[in-house]
Amino acid sequence: MLMRSSSACALYPIPSTMSDSDAAQHPSRRGFLSTVGSAIGGAAAVGALPAPLSAMSALALNSAAPARGLAAAGDFMLEPGLHYLQTGSMGPTPRPVMQRTIAYWQELERNPTKYGYGDHEKGLEVVRSKAAALIGCTTAEIVLTTSTSDGMNRVAQGLSLNAGDHVLTTDQEHPGGRACWDYLVRTRGVVLDVVPIVPGEHDASAIVARMARAITPQTRVISFSHILSSTGLRMPVIEFCALARAHNCVSVVDGAQAVGGVAVNVKTLGCDVYATSGHKWLLAPKGTGLLYLRDGLGTRVDPIQLQSGREAYTASTGVCNLPGVLGLGAAIEYHMTRTSATIEAYNLSLRARLDVALQTVPNIEIVSAREPGLTSPLLSYRLPDAIKAGDLRERLDVRHRVYVKIVPGNWFNGQRISTHLFNTEGDVDALVRALRVELARG
Repeated sequence: MLMRSSSACALYPIPSTMSDSDAAQHPSRRGFLSTVGSAIGGAAAVGALPAPLSAMSALALNSAAPARGLAAAGDFMLEPGLHYLQTGSMGPTPRPVMQRTIAYWQELERNPTKYGYGDHEKGLEVVRSKAAALIGCTTAEIVLTTSTSDGMNRVAQGLSLNAGDHVLTTDQEHPGGRACWDYLVRTRGVVLDVVPIVPGEHDASAIVARMARAITPQTRVISFSHILSSTGLRMPVIEFCALARAHNCVSVVDGAQAVGGVAVNVKTLGCDVYATSGHKWLLAPKGTGLLYLRDGLGTRVDPIQLQSGREAYTASTGVCNLPGVLGLGAAIEYHMTRTSATIEAYNLSLRARLDVALQTVPNIEIVSAREPGLTSPLLSYRLPDAIKAGDLRERLDVRHRVYVKIVPGNWFNGQRISTHLFNTEGDVDALVRALRVELARG
C-alpha cells in the first residue's frame, strides 16, 4: 500500500485507491523503481541512457538523514557528506514531493485514460491555482510550462514583432532567457539592443538610467532577469517595469533565480510577463515551470500553445507530464508551509555568513552586492586568472565533497554559490575551509 509522508501536505494526498489485497499484487515504490532500473539497463544496447544508482533505490537513499536547515529529518536525499551549494542550477526534490509524484505516476498507469482525463487533469488546474497564490496573481493569469526557457520562448513566439522592432535587454542574461530574442533577430529581423552591466556594479539607479537611455521609439519589449544568474544581483524590476509602461513596451521578467528562493509578487513588481522554473528554487520535479501573463495584455502575447486557452491541458497543448506537474503542486505546498518570507530570510542569513567568511579568504574577490535590497541567495566571487574556476570546482568536489557552480567564462573567471532552505551553516563553513586549503595550493 502506498504510504503517506508525515511531512507531505494534505491538498494533494498520495493516491490511496489500492486495497490491501491490491497492494499485494502490485510492486512497492522500491520494487517499482527497481523495475524501471532493470528496463533502463536492458535498453543499454539501443541507447546510452543513464544507469540508476547501484545497490540503492532513489527513495531509500540516505533515509536516515538528519534535519537540515528548514527541512525535516529525511526530507532530502543528498549523498551522505555532500555539501550541495548549487540550487541555482538545479535543486534537489524533497522526499515527500518525490513520493507523491511517483504515487501519482503509479496511479496513472493503472488506468491511464480514467485518471489522466479525470482526477489528474482536474488536479492540474489546482496546481495552477496554487502557483497563482504563490506569486500573487489570479489562476487565469498562470500558464504551466516545462521551464523558464520554455516560457520565454512561448512569449517571444507569441509577440507579433516585425523587422525593425527593437527588444531591449542586458548583457547579463542567462542563455535560456536570451535565445528567444536571438531567434527573432535571425528569423524576423528584430533588432536586439543590449545594455551592459559590469559584474560588480551595484548602482541600481545608474543601471535604470542606462536602460532608460537605450529605449527608442521602436522598442517594443524590455526583457531582463529578476536576479542575475551571474552575480545574484537583485535587479530594479519595479523601475524597469515602470519604464516599459511609460513607453508602451511589454516587460518580460526572467524569474528563474527568484521564485522559491525569495518572495515574489508579480502585481507588486508591475510586470506584464514573468517566467520561472520548477526545477531550481521550488525544488519541484525537473521539466516543470510557470508563466505569468498579465490579464490586461490581451492578445499582445499570443503563442500557439494558448490558441485553445490557458488551461494546463487543451487541444493546443496536448498531454503534459501529468505526474511531474502534480509533483510541482506538491513542491509548491512544501514551499508554502514554510512561507516565502521565512525561506528568503533564512537563505539571506546563510548568504551573509558566507559573505563575511569569504572576505578573509586570500585570492577571493566577491563581486556580488552587499547593499540592502540588492542581495539574493546567490553569491559569486572572482578568482585570479592563474586559478581556473573549473579546476577548482573539481578539487572542491573530489577532495571536500563541496559542490558549486562555475560562472560562465564570458562573464568572469569565478564561481557561484547558492544556499537554500536545506543548507546549513555547516555547508557554508565547509566551503570556506575547502577554499582556504585549495587556494593555498595555488
